[in-house]
Amino acid sequence: FCNMSKNKFDVVVIGSGPGGYVCAIRLAQLGFKTAIIEKYNSLGGTCLNVGCIPSKSLLDSSHHYDDVLKNVMNHGIEINGEIKLNFSKMIERKNSVVNQTVKGIDYLMDKNKISVFYGKASFVDNNSINIDGKEKLKFDKCIIATGSKPISLPFVKLDKERIITSTEALSLKEVPKHLVIIGGGVIGLELGQVYKRLGSEVSVIEYAEKITPFMDQDISKELLKVLKKQKINFFLSHEVYEVERNGDSVNIKAKNKNGDIVNFDSDYCLVSVGRKPYTEGLGLENVNVETEKSGKIIIDNHFKTSAENIYAIGDVVNGPMLAHKAEEEGIAVAEILNGQKPHIDYNLIPNVIYTWPEVSSVGKTEQQLNKEEVNYKVGKFPMRALGRSRASSDLDGFVKIIADKKSDEILGVHIIGARAADLIVEGVTAMEFRASCEDISIMSHPHPTYSEAMKEAALSALDNRPLHI
Repeated sequence: FCNMSKNKFDVVVIGSGPGGYVCAIRLAQLGFKTAIIEKYNSLGGTCLNVGCIPSKSLLDSSHHYDDVLKNVMNHGIEINGEIKLNFSKMIERKNSVVNQTVKGIDYLMDKNKISVFYGKASFVDNNSINIDGKEKLKFDKCIIATGSKPISLPFVKLDKERIITSTEALSLKEVPKHLVIIGGGVIGLELGQVYKRLGSEVSVIEYAEKITPFMDQDISKELLKVLKKQKINFFLSHEVYEVERNGDSVNIKAKNKNGDIVNFDSDYCLVSVGRKPYTEGLGLENVNVETEKSGKIIIDNHFKTSAENIYAIGDVVNGPMLAHKAEEEGIAVAEILNGQKPHIDYNLIPNVIYTWPEVSSVGKTEQQLNKEEVNYKVGKFPMRALGRSRASSDLDGFVKIIADKKSDEILGVHIIGARAADLIVEGVTAMEFRASCEDISIMSHPHPTYSEAMKEAALSALDNRPLHI
């Protein structure tokens, strides 16, 4: 083995996704001698390599293409000649965006003097880790940030060519003729919209009676309406029971709520039914780290596992599988190890869907508040009533604010519309400071902007007096 003084660290972080690399940076800032171990050849984890960043790149590229095909004529832009899609160039650009982002993480590791090791980490005991069975690191504390990976259905054989996960869907060699997506959640809808814009027929099969089941019901209904308008096919309350590949074709069989069999013939099938914690090969049994049946690592309120000096964060523990949630946990655990007392309010971690229109939410849904028997009031304002929306032709959607009926404190904000991903931060900020609808209503919002819908929705909830409807 290598020189042990060189390979002895205060803290070793396993996994270099948003949780792991941000945690490592914060540890280094606080003076800990830090190492990070990454299984694959590039830093950044799922998010940077095969998740958030590449999918947003394709969403943006396909949005430009779709705009040119359908909308630029309305703006007085005339294009002479054929509009062509160069799909390989689009994928090339996506790869370039990923590479640039990964290089940025490399730079940050170097800048913060964090030692980077590549290979498969496995615990030897409570103070040492093997990397690929060759290199050994010693540590005082270790943080597991190994993230998650896509799950499948038990009867589906993923060949990663025609029957694929989101990873393969980001690097196809051709635009599918008919893409069938199993699962009406965030990833499936985002990738479905990408390929619909590029010319695919897209069919989404969802077991539940609505898409994005975790979202406020009004948002789910509106998003379904908008995506149907964009000619994406939806089959809700359908249970898939067979997926078979035959050459370049994939046949999917499902039963609807009446028990009738529905056949789908496609050239690609994207299985997008969720993700599971990734802990395979970590050797958790060697350090007595306990997990739930689902595979999630059990932690206490300070991210500590059942092993005294081993901690875990991100997708591998309970809570929403979101990059920004993992980042907050990474910062928090680093500060806890430094004797500080950070706090994360999990109710205030926003959710975003990057379709167009975008969708975002923070806090409670109406359905949750009804279950909790909370007296609340609702204010809604349609995006189409804004001057900014008319100027950009982004008329779909609304802002919905839910507040306590008596105190006026904001309990939830739900947005569907242009730039909803950016607008939600106002809701997060307001709720962090326990603001009321009145507080939002008396703030000056720049005109013309999409953000004016926040003020108008607050006015609507306050005493039903929006100004522009």
